Amino acid sequence: MILKKKLLEKLREALAAVLPIVTVVLILSLTVARIPSGVLLSFLMGAVMVVIGMMFFSVGAEVAMQPMGEQIGARVTRSKKLPLILSLGFVLGVMITVSEPDLQVLAQQVQAIPNLVLILSVGVGVGGFLVLALVRIFYRIPLRLLLFGFYLLILGLTFLAPENFRAVAFDSGGVTTGPMTVPFIMSFGLGIAAIRSDSRAAEDSFGLVALCSVGPILMVLILSMIFHADAADYTPLAVPDVVDSMELRSLFGAGLPEYLREMLVSLLPLVVFFYVCNFVMLKLSREQLSRIGLGLIYTYIGLTVFMTGTNYGFMPAGAYLGQTLGELSWKWLMIPVGVLIGWLVVKAEPAVYVLMRQVEDLTDGAITGRSLQLSMCAGVGISVGLSMLRVLLGLNVLWFIIPGYVLALGMSFLCPKLFTAIAFDSGGVASGPMTAAFLLPMTMGYCTAMGGNLARDAFGVVALVAMTPLITIQGLGILYRLRTRSRKQAQVAVDLYASLPNDAVIEL
Repeated sequence: MILKKKLLEKLREALAAVLPIVTVVLILSLTVARIPSGVLLSFLMGAVMVVIGMMFFSVGAEVAMQPMGEQIGARVTRSKKLPLILSLGFVLGVMITVSEPDLQVLAQQVQAIPNLVLILSVGVGVGGFLVLALVRIFYRIPLRLLLFGFYLLILGLTFLAPENFRAVAFDSGGVTTGPMTVPFIMSFGLGIAAIRSDSRAAEDSFGLVALCSVGPILMVLILSMIFHADAADYTPLAVPDVVDSMELRSLFGAGLPEYLREMLVSLLPLVVFFYVCNFVMLKLSREQLSRIGLGLIYTYIGLTVFMTGTNYGFMPAGAYLGQTLGELSWKWLMIPVGVLIGWLVVKAEPAVYVLMRQVEDLTDGAITGRSLQLSMCAGVGISVGLSMLRVLLGLNVLWFIIPGYVLALGMSFLCPKLFTAIAFDSGGVASGPMTAAFLLPMTMGYCTAMGGNLARDAFGVVALVAMTPLITIQGLGILYRLRTRSRKQAQVAVDLYASLPNDAVIEL
């Protein structure tokens, strides 16, 4: 009965997230961007699957993924054996990243580097930085200092890497922190930090995703220099030719088994690892294990349906929409359209709701999920608009990345530490499968219509999506600090006035 109630609640959330995107695409297809019926049918079918997938995934993440991460994190921390904790963190980081669906997509796109080499290298990068994130929690190292140092290193390496791989490298930081990685790693950090009783424990539970996003960027930059990846060829997406419901069913029916296998491969190592940990040290009750098992089934169903819907429905529609708008005489129209779609798409990212719930729980509602979501929507909308402007004018991605990260790192010294940790986590969370499956193809379609270079001009949209929330959420944090300070000053004035003797009050 409780799970049924949760499913209905998540269904309403999913509909509220996806319907605005569907409405915008339908309006564009009926006005300025005529989308073929086959592509539109695939998009609508994909939208239905995305809604169903989001519903099941959200319940699964809440019932299974988060408790698993928290239980393992809390239990290994009680052992107080730092080598064991760090070794476990490294294995988890590598294992979850290697099984991340978005990383498989990235590996296929980066054709100059062997797939296995790229996947394993990125996995090691995430595992290594997860270890660093755990060390930071135990030794209470300020997150902003680590971010400042490593992003300076990244910006320095960027000038040494081949030009065509700079945007791809920054994109990799976003796509590898997807629906598999975010719920488990965030909960793992929460479980570890929960053992501490000091006031900074909640603050330090955030920041794991932020540091884990650094590893892939560094590894792709280094690999591009090792393999001398000076050129990259990308094949435009094929547009489905669907004329009736039978062909539509055949298209999605062929894709569903593919993602059933892929999601099974993604989830199985994590499931085996958890049950081994339970046998060795957790010793959860049968009722707890049954609940987590049911949650894992929901997660598997949700991810399978969601990924099938995005890749077979949203991806072709995004590519065709971008190309059609790019062929119009008002090519600038793509900029406001990009802002609007970017604002709406982030609401359909499954991991965003995981972050919203954890922020509300850990701050006791001081930071509402709604305000966090609006800040992310504003950031992603701006980033997509900037991406379209970049394609239109042929601007280098570094013209946006360098000032953006310098501003974000500078703001971290003015912003409350908790907001900085949440902001840098949100960058990885915002750039999930919806970004890779809709925004990136839309940008590639627009770039193709404009006659641009896909590797240099289209790639980088994920990087900007991951960057702009760092600025908007820290801006929210600075505003929060100013309001809190003004309230405290007002309270001090009231207390001072109340402490005055009556004759002094009369004189005033």
